[in-house]
Amino acid sequence: MKPLLLVLDDWEGNIAQNKCWNVINELVDIQFLKDSIDSISDSYLKDAVYLMAIRERTKLSKVLFDKLPHLKLILQTGGHAYHIDIEEAKKRNITIVLGRKVKAPLLSVPELTMAMILGIMHLIPQAQYAMEQGEWPLLTGRTLNNRRLGILGMGRHGTRVAHIAKTAFNMEVVIWERPGSKNEQIGDYPRLPLSELLSTSDIVSIHLRLSPESKRLINMERINEMKKGAILINTSRGEIVDEITLIDALKSGHLSGAGLDVFAQEPLSRDSPLRTMNNVMLTPHIGWTVEEVFDEFSQIACNQLIQFMNGNLPESELVDFALK
Repeated sequence: MKPLLLVLDDWEGNIAQNKCWNVINELVDIQFLKDSIDSISDSYLKDAVYLMAIRERTKLSKVLFDKLPHLKLILQTGGHAYHIDIEEAKKRNITIVLGRKVKAPLLSVPELTMAMILGIMHLIPQAQYAMEQGEWPLLTGRTLNNRRLGILGMGRHGTRVAHIAKTAFNMEVVIWERPGSKNEQIGDYPRLPLSELLSTSDIVSIHLRLSPESKRLINMERINEMKKGAILINTSRGEIVDEITLIDALKSGHLSGAGLDVFAQEPLSRDSPLRTMNNVMLTPHIGWTVEEVFDEFSQIACNQLIQFMNGNLPESELVDFALK
């Protein structure tokens, strides 16, 4: 009897379509789940030996681990394991491997960021809403030329957004990095104190990892520091922004718009005021959900599973329990 691999949360069906699974069909039985794992009977779950998780769609908690007594390996797509009970996995000797080598988000997230910036500057949400109501609105947008873009976090996404903004739209780019970074300037982008960046930028775009330091970094104090009429873009992590304060700033006109792909609570509640504000662009965490990402997720997971079964999985790809 072949060991069972459960692929969680393949909502779009993109993972199941990848041809890489044909290579390992002789090694494992594979079950692709489009619905929640809660819909699967416990008697079936107990046979699972391997688990592939799509980003953070399912919380891998002690309660779930209790239903998976034979689980040996979690193939975690993406570079984070925020949703996994690391201590519990350690107790059970469950190996967790990350898919850090995915390249497609380096394109897709910056592209969505720029789409949101362009949409808000050119009043596309307002225009779309008015046109749907049968109106022909008189609107005046703004160009990006010579506008100051403040980028929080110059990792892979922030760096590419900076490059696009400067080279394609002739924007002035300034940056803020977490304390401890020694670079006063990264490339041609001046590094500013956070308060100065917020108070002088026409647009602020967040590209930080979620950490104790970044959680609710953009709070009431920081939003009040932002330039009047500025725009806030968040395609990073919802918990970095105080949503209640953001909503108040958008209502009062202190901020002229926001583009949000991530939220403190996902899915975003149906009664969130953000859903009814026409100066906000909302997307349901789709910065990373492009065909190319799912292809890479599948290929990396297939290779890692084969390496694990052969006993030669690179240690560099494993979650280091000692750091958790």
